[in-house]
Amino acid sequence: MTMLDRPNRTAVSAPSQEGGVARPDLLTVEQAKAMSIGDITTAFKDHLNPGQLHFMKLLGFHKVKIESAEGMYYTDQNGRKILDFFGGFGSLAFGHNHPRILEARQKFQDEKRHEIAIAFMSQYAAALAKNIAACSPGDLDMVFLGSSGSEAMEAAVKLAERAAGPKRPKVVYAENSFHGKTKGVLAITDGQLYRADFKLTDNTVRVPFADIAAVEKAFQSDPEIGVIVLETIQGGGGIIQAPAEYWQQLRALCDRYGVLWVADEVQCGYGRSGRFYAFEHYGVVPDVTALAKSLGAGKAAVGAMIARREVYMKAYGTSKTAMIHAMATFGGMGEACVTAIEGINVLYDDHLIDRAADSGDYLLERLQALKEKYPKIIKDVRGKGLMVGLEFQDFSQTLPMVLRPVVSVLDDKLKGSLSGFIGALLLRDYDVLVAFTEYNRNVIRLEPPLICERAHVDQFIAALDALLGRGIVRIVKDFVGSQIGS
Repeated sequence: MTMLDRPNRTAVSAPSQEGGVARPDLLTVEQAKAMSIGDITTAFKDHLNPGQLHFMKLLGFHKVKIESAEGMYYTDQNGRKILDFFGGFGSLAFGHNHPRILEARQKFQDEKRHEIAIAFMSQYAAALAKNIAACSPGDLDMVFLGSSGSEAMEAAVKLAERAAGPKRPKVVYAENSFHGKTKGVLAITDGQLYRADFKLTDNTVRVPFADIAAVEKAFQSDPEIGVIVLETIQGGGGIIQAPAEYWQQLRALCDRYGVLWVADEVQCGYGRSGRFYAFEHYGVVPDVTALAKSLGAGKAAVGAMIARREVYMKAYGTSKTAMIHAMATFGGMGEACVTAIEGINVLYDDHLIDRAADSGDYLLERLQALKEKYPKIIKDVRGKGLMVGLEFQDFSQTLPMVLRPVVSVLDDKLKGSLSGFIGALLLRDYDVLVAFTEYNRNVIRLEPPLICERAHVDQFIAALDALLGRGIVRIVKDFVGSQIGS
């Protein structure tokens, strides 16, 4: 009998025989730590997301229980070290359990400092906001603190819409965009899977990404447009970039038409591209931007909206409007802010932005060499810094010429198969973890921690080279074999 094989639960809040509220059948922290793979699977299926478990089983991820993590590596229940080239979709700039981050958090706890920053001003929230402003170019210096990327983007869009004014309520967004799953930003997240059949706001205008002519046409034809929201590098779209001239022309168009530009830097910001913000590569500054992911240094949930002072004051600059979107209960939590403050200091003290640029260039160089070696398998390599996309050919293109016409009719249904096979086998056979993308399922997303060194890149490339060297037929056969008994 496992710890999850329990008798019927007692009724919630039912009185005990001794009087008062009865204690439910609860797991302790130590029992949680000791859960077996079977226990975890049962709890996940019964109480979290049974449908998601199907995909985890396909990839073999359900067989792994992580016991600890440090630096670039996870350690599983068998003592196996797994190289992390997934990086929590860009949430682990400092790797796992960076010693300075742990020390700052431990000191905060030992001194029993205050957490909830509502009744009184928080020195930690104020200091974090000041640090973020110091890292931000131009007059991006007004900060809202939250707990997630979605929350930061909700704050950004709301602020921009208010600053644009009631006569200009429409928001432009791009094809294949991802700005979050909460209800507001879901209206500018271009994925039918996530949008589903929810009733979303209808004040939006959709344009192709990186198409400046389409943006200008929208601005010209609709004077109600007041805001445009764009990821500087599209993550869910498959690590898609726009050229420098696009961003420079966009800034000029926004100035000409009086449209506010919101740059979503939740995933591509915080040093990942080789600059603190990805838009800094292009010599432009948006009106509003947002950070999250690694802002919490891998140990806390922290998101931030950063706005130009002029824009912020238009939206919330009076005593009557100041509380319309003030910090929520868990925005500016003490320990979370201390974690983020220490993280920003580590980012610069350890020169991790420069390392992201160097290791990223090296990773792209090594991947380009693999593309030349396996042109029938690898279609494209792209990215900036340590935000890299590796796109595989459609399945039919990897097969002998005689089979391509027959299989090509199935390419759409088979999209994602090859990236899934390779991701699963990299983990099973080479102890390497990678990620995937929401919209182009043929793309593997590589966002390792910014502490990544060239030796880690070499380890990853050696694994991928060995796997691709098996050839497609054996890769498929080995993946099918991995499913037996899973």
